[in-house]
Amino acid sequence: MKDKRFIEESFPVKEVSEESAREKNIRHGHISTLHIWWARRPLASSRVTSYASLIPAPKDITEWHKVKEFIIKFSKWENSLNMGDIEKARGDILKANNGIPPKVLDPFSGGGSIPLECLRLGCETYASEYNPVAVLILKCTLEYPQKYWKSQKIKNKENELEKDTNLLIDVKKWGNWVLEEAKKEIGKFYPSDFDGSIPVGYIWARTINCQNPTCNAEIPLMRQFWLAKKNDKKVSLYPYVENKNVKFKIVGTGYEEMPEGFNPEKGTVSRAIVKCPVCGATIDDKQVRRLFQERKSGQKMIAVVLYNPREKGKRYRLATEKDLEIFKEAEICLEVKRKELMEQRGFGPVPDEELPLMSGVFNVPLYGIKKWGDLFNSRQKLALITFVEKVKQAYKKMLEEGYNEEYAKAVVSYLGISINNVAEKNNVVSRWANTKETIAGSSSRQALPMVWDYVESNLFSGSTGDWLNSLEYNCNVLSHISNIPSLKNEQIVPKITQSSATDLPYPDNYLDAVFTDPPYYNSVPYADLSDFFYVWLKRVIGDLYPDLFSTPLTPKSKEICEMAGWDPKRYPDKDKKFFEVNLKKSFQEIYRVLKPKGIATIVYAHKTTSGWETVINSLLDSGLTVTASWPI
Repeated sequence: MKDKRFIEESFPVKEVSEESAREKNIRHGHISTLHIWWARRPLASSRVTSYASLIPAPKDITEWHKVKEFIIKFSKWENSLNMGDIEKARGDILKANNGIPPKVLDPFSGGGSIPLECLRLGCETYASEYNPVAVLILKCTLEYPQKYWKSQKIKNKENELEKDTNLLIDVKKWGNWVLEEAKKEIGKFYPSDFDGSIPVGYIWARTINCQNPTCNAEIPLMRQFWLAKKNDKKVSLYPYVENKNVKFKIVGTGYEEMPEGFNPEKGTVSRAIVKCPVCGATIDDKQVRRLFQERKSGQKMIAVVLYNPREKGKRYRLATEKDLEIFKEAEICLEVKRKELMEQRGFGPVPDEELPLMSGVFNVPLYGIKKWGDLFNSRQKLALITFVEKVKQAYKKMLEEGYNEEYAKAVVSYLGISINNVAEKNNVVSRWANTKETIAGSSSRQALPMVWDYVESNLFSGSTGDWLNSLEYNCNVLSHISNIPSLKNEQIVPKITQSSATDLPYPDNYLDAVFTDPPYYNSVPYADLSDFFYVWLKRVIGDLYPDLFSTPLTPKSKEICEMAGWDPKRYPDKDKKFFEVNLKKSFQEIYRVLKPKGIATIVYAHKTTSGWETVINSLLDSGLTVTASWPI
């Protein structure tokens, strides 16, 4: 390749930035809908920065204009599967690299944006990650769609007939099989109403008793009372006191008129300080935490969110005694099933690994939520362990029907991801997003804060948070990726490795380019956040990936992240120096594996000067030479 690349001379920053921002609203087929990963890079910028790094600098102003206009056009999501644009980009890159697909690595691959776009560009793609959850995401994003885009021959042992199938067909088929099998067993715990309305979710409030000895009322802890807060629809719970009991009505659009002077924004709890709606007494935050830690708290089902296929929009009703009876039946069923699975497997089907207390990230342990399994109520646990069991059964059934082991493993990997997706929506820190009337999952923020009132989803509802919703998103992603023209070339199957960026498993002078997005100092505690998903993946497909899921939780010792500020007890040595030393090692490794004329394009973002200081110091000591910088 020539020494100077287009990106070192020029880049349409403004236009690409706009397309990258627009991408946040794209859902259908976008890899962000496959599985949660934090601070994922936009595909638009990943695609065209990679392209601009692999083609030579323009010879003149006319060529510059042509390339610039193509980059702007190619950055658009609607052109990401345009065969003409992809072929042109591939042809330009091959021409610049003597007709050979360049070898490109992302050593911090994360959610897979950069390596996916390098694959789209026809590069020989290498993706490394230290985190096992990310490695699985990479396999499902890069490796499996390419390996199994062709039809697979499945041999039926009973009649010796062969049939053709493919990955997308089988993920749909076995995902539906799992749904039907789970429904047979636990569908009765999510009954429809008499008019055919289907419960989308159940709104719960945590409770504590008023500490005024003359009151002792049960206080439902709710940060606010809105159910629907739209321009054309305002619906709220209205709390009122009757015989020292806090009761509710549903008021607003389509219901009883909202009482004059009532403000749904003012709940019973704010910043862990509780005001009793019966006597007006206040319970301070320290006392509230103590009550939770001493298990002197409870929970109460307040309302049910309903959807009727024959009607438009969602409706609400108060929870009934029947709703509570069904929940209690699910609790009994959980204990029986939990015991059975414990005896079968020798370990708990509900995650019992410790959940850390981390300043500014995880504060739920302050309220008695000590283990990952504590993030789910009884019916949520029952639903999740049942779906886990059915996915494991699906794998065995596939093998019995003559499926190749590695192919069956790929199919159930997508189903394992679906388990994670429903767990992310179906837990006790998920909120009812009243402005959209949908479920906001636990990963709405890069943290696990305490949530006072939460929503429990119905995994059979056909709405947000259910099994089919997750399956559909995954199949849309799989369909999009399988349609990338470069995936039809079997010679460039991407290579996924679990490894630290400080010790890359590649020889010296091996790669033509490294494109990466290294960790942002202390912005995101990836490993601790991903444990939410790791504990479920380990139970559903951990036996199929013994190398990835051999540890109780995600490995953390080599994760390049400044953690001492968050959790000095657990991470006393992972300070600014640790981050800078290891980031420098990773940049030195990039320098080692790059060919003498290779290029590294590094994306970095951080709000503090400390974050920028560490990355600049690490770069200066790596052997790499900075030739250009662009503020995307």
